[in-house]
Amino acid sequence: MSRDRSHQPAQAVPGPDPEPQSEPQPSEGGARPRSPSAAPPPEVAAPDGAAADATEALPFGRPGRPLGRSPFVFGFTAALGVLTAWLLVQALTATASILVLIVVSLFLAVGLDPAVRWLQRHGLPRWAAIAAVFAAVIAFFAGFGMAVVPALSQQAGQFAEQLPGYVEQLQNNSQVRELDQRFGLLERLQTYLTSGDLGRQVFGGLLGAAGVVVGAVFSTLTVLILTLYFLAALRSITTTGYRLVPRSRRARVRLLGDEILNRVGGYVGGNLIISAIAGVTTFFFLWVMGVPYALALAIIVAVTDLIPLVGAGIGAAVATLAALSVSVPVAVGTLVFFVVYQQIENYLIAPKVMRSSVDVPATATIVAALVGGALLGIVGALLAIPVAAAVQLIATEVALPRQERH
Repeated sequence: MSRDRSHQPAQAVPGPDPEPQSEPQPSEGGARPRSPSAAPPPEVAAPDGAAADATEALPFGRPGRPLGRSPFVFGFTAALGVLTAWLLVQALTATASILVLIVVSLFLAVGLDPAVRWLQRHGLPRWAAIAAVFAAVIAFFAGFGMAVVPALSQQAGQFAEQLPGYVEQLQNNSQVRELDQRFGLLERLQTYLTSGDLGRQVFGGLLGAAGVVVGAVFSTLTVLILTLYFLAALRSITTTGYRLVPRSRRARVRLLGDEILNRVGGYVGGNLIISAIAGVTTFFFLWVMGVPYALALAIIVAVTDLIPLVGAGIGAAVATLAALSVSVPVAVGTLVFFVVYQQIENYLIAPKVMRSSVDVPATATIVAALVGGALLGIVGALLAIPVAAAVQLIATEVALPRQERH
């Protein structure tokens, strides 16, 4: 059995023969006394040599004890952390609108990706499929503008032409004349019209409306451009995101992430199909009933139908008010049509279209739509349901099995 080399005696270095010395006598216990001139063992001298080498490696000496426990360092670190958090909050607040546009663009890109993949399966290269889908999106926005903007401008012109007649009808009304005799309404109205306040308010209102229109156009163009870039780079974005996950968990995260993207894409595609069906059905009904601007109203109904919970009611209200300009029976018939159609859409069309995309309980859908609408308005309501579906998938596949194991 071999001995540990650390307990073996050090070999003597060859040199001149030492002078003979008398051997010390053993003590009473039998142990031989140690010579004062004997060299210390190597294990005792090694730490001193290592410390000397470490000191020589550091030209400015050995560092002292760290200052981690100093109250000054702790306070400075805490203050720096609070300042960093405050700056991050300010940056997020300043860029909130841009971040919303980025999220909407990414959401649309994920929703349009199934259509791109469908075209790829039918023989088109990816760039051609992206170009075809994006051309369809641009055509929809162009058709919406061409159908709605002329109708709104024509209605505004007709209202301006008929405004004197409305004023004359008010003057001939007995109740208005009585109120004018009591409170002098017509005199006050005439004074207000002849003063400069009306012009300033109208001019400011026009500038405000122009600013809203310019902002809407800028936001729309930004969303379209970002959607195109995200749609073209969606594979690289997802691959880079998966590479940020540790390798031991990357396969499972990839499976869950792909399933979430498929559900979001299925939700967006299914919602677009349902809205298209609603728009086409509304157009034919309003066209048969003789309601003016049937195409513009049908597009408005299709766009508002994308909004969960309240979107269908908004579109129905707009179309019913437009039908009221024809006659009261036509307006009543329009209202009945929308009530019947909503039942058909909720119980026949939507379940078949959304069968394989998003399966979220009705209570979770309502709660998610309300919370999303309170946080981000219409955009939040649109994003709430797929986010709820993603949370439900993660809870079902990750959180609940982990709780069962414990």
